[in-house]
Amino acid sequence: MKHYPVIAFIFLSSSATLLQAQEKKDSTLLPGTKNLQQVTITAGAFDASDKAKGASLTPIDAVTVAGNGGDISMALRYLPGAQQIGETEGLFVRGGTASETKQFIDGSLMPHPNYPSVPGIIQYARVNPFLFKGILFSTGGYSALYGQAMSSALILESDDLPDKSSYSFSLFPSNAAAGFQRLTSNRFSYGATVRYSNQQLYNRIVPQRPDFFAGPSYTEADANFRWRVGKTGMLKFYTNWSNSNVGMRNQDIDSAALRDAFQVKGMNNFSTLSYRDRLSDSWRLDASAGYNYLHVSNRNQLIDAVGAPVNLDMVPYQYKDLDSRNAEQFAQGRVVLTHYFPGNEVLRFGAEQFYTHEDGVSNDTLLRSTNYLTAVFGETDIMLTDRLAVKAGARLEYASLLNKWNPAPRISLAWKAGSNSQFNAAYGIFFQDASQASHYILNYTYKASNRLFRAEAYYKEYKRLPTLLPTYGYNGNGYAKGIELFFRDKRTIKNLDYWITYTYLDASRHYMDYPYSMRPNYTSPHTATIAIKQQLPQINTFINLSWAFATGRPYYNIQYTNDNQHTYIADQGSTPVYNTVNLHVAWLTSFFKGSKWKDFSGIGAGVGNLLGNKQVFGYQYSYNGQAKTAITPPATRNFYIGIFMSFGKDRTNDILDNLN
Repeated sequence: MKHYPVIAFIFLSSSATLLQAQEKKDSTLLPGTKNLQQVTITAGAFDASDKAKGASLTPIDAVTVAGNGGDISMALRYLPGAQQIGETEGLFVRGGTASETKQFIDGSLMPHPNYPSVPGIIQYARVNPFLFKGILFSTGGYSALYGQAMSSALILESDDLPDKSSYSFSLFPSNAAAGFQRLTSNRFSYGATVRYSNQQLYNRIVPQRPDFFAGPSYTEADANFRWRVGKTGMLKFYTNWSNSNVGMRNQDIDSAALRDAFQVKGMNNFSTLSYRDRLSDSWRLDASAGYNYLHVSNRNQLIDAVGAPVNLDMVPYQYKDLDSRNAEQFAQGRVVLTHYFPGNEVLRFGAEQFYTHEDGVSNDTLLRSTNYLTAVFGETDIMLTDRLAVKAGARLEYASLLNKWNPAPRISLAWKAGSNSQFNAAYGIFFQDASQASHYILNYTYKASNRLFRAEAYYKEYKRLPTLLPTYGYNGNGYAKGIELFFRDKRTIKNLDYWITYTYLDASRHYMDYPYSMRPNYTSPHTATIAIKQQLPQINTFINLSWAFATGRPYYNIQYTNDNQHTYIADQGSTPVYNTVNLHVAWLTSFFKGSKWKDFSGIGAGVGNLLGNKQVFGYQYSYNGQAKTAITPPATRNFYIGIFMSFGKDRTNDILDNLN
């Protein structure tokens, strides 16, 4: 399990509400305007920013849930709308696949936020979450400034200049990390972090079900600089490089005498350069450019009991020897202009260009494609009254591969019913490649005295989903509808912070190889989570406890007819309920208190799936459908213990004070 040098799980958590438009924190109010906090657009979004107070999230809070391992996506699975998926990475939101959730950093799309997929095992996130001051998790109805995500957008805003220089270090049995942030003046800073993880030692201590013969190992480095330009400008650069190697062997389901060997090696580099500035009291400029290079190689091989390759020219074994490689280049340029009017009304407009080029080979088949996507967009915030606001916008996209323009109107409405309560509604159309989703959202929020209650209902309609039969095309459709509840309280019991969520989801879709419209195999009708964080200030100790529950997910054995023109369901059922409890404990101290080092340090330990409940995420079927094996986690429980240190400032008292 990967853990970042700044220890996230020690902080008390909080929950979510969308604040005023993000860019307003840098704007100067025009004569005659009011600093309105009466009404804000909140439908479909959870916001975590450095402005968050009281019942709102902070970036640290977003990754403090026990069991997340410093992964933003894993942490956000404890918010309503997200599904509890244990066999693959990514965010599955409101009936959508993980590919329908996109992640943006300072306006740039990060196309591959996780390490390359491994069958049946979640892979880590590449991004260090503690470099960001703002996290906006939109589960639907998000701004027209973003696109190519049918279900959800995860929007991250990186830090500006740090308060002062700092250095960090962490050591766990399976990984180590070190980093620094250097402030050279009040106008410029730079920093870097290096992390290395190798699970071989851990896997010898805690046996794993796959027989890992390579790693799993992960090497990652990131670097950044921030430069304050003039009085109001900010130029920021962020780059992330990562490399992974995972190899494992499993029993072949079609033969008791054979095994399947799988190995994936991946290298990824993501970089983004962004600039923002106030051109005048009423105009603001945001510009960004991003680049990503990905290279992934996969090797599937059939082997015998001693590991020697086996080549069998018969069904289904000839399909189990596969060698594939893929290289992808992605680039994006983006410009947004914002104009502020008296009365807190705002107009934003801009354009962006995406470029994607893929070169790959699967055995002897060459795969190559190039796509240009052009988008123009605009939206406005209009304060109809002090209690009524509307955000209306539209996005127009053109993809060269499709040779088609797609218009996407979006509108949100907010009405403040009382001093602490608000109703919200949103509608929008969202495209991803040729597919389309229409969102309809109703929301009620009550926030007062460090307590937050939120209820949201939605309906999502899919059109032109990808289908495989009779040939690949966009002939599928579907829907998702549901109700989500969220309650958070950090006032009732001193030093105790907790939230409770409930998600009801009804989803069905006809896509890929589904013979007809069916509930997707990654969706649960009912999901509930609890996150509890207890502070013990007398001994500088934090206890984090999380619980997640989900009713069974459907599973299917989909078989092709003899003519390969249709499919049918040979077997189906529902998995057992998902039920897991995670515990993290951290003790804070200062090993060099009173010295010039001013360290902020501690020891942390944790257990995932504390109660040892058996988790089943689906089934793998033999070729003839007569045998099936459960897809389960590599181990029943996972453990960690380690030390972390941060030099430059002792923040222990600051944290304790802010959490009261």
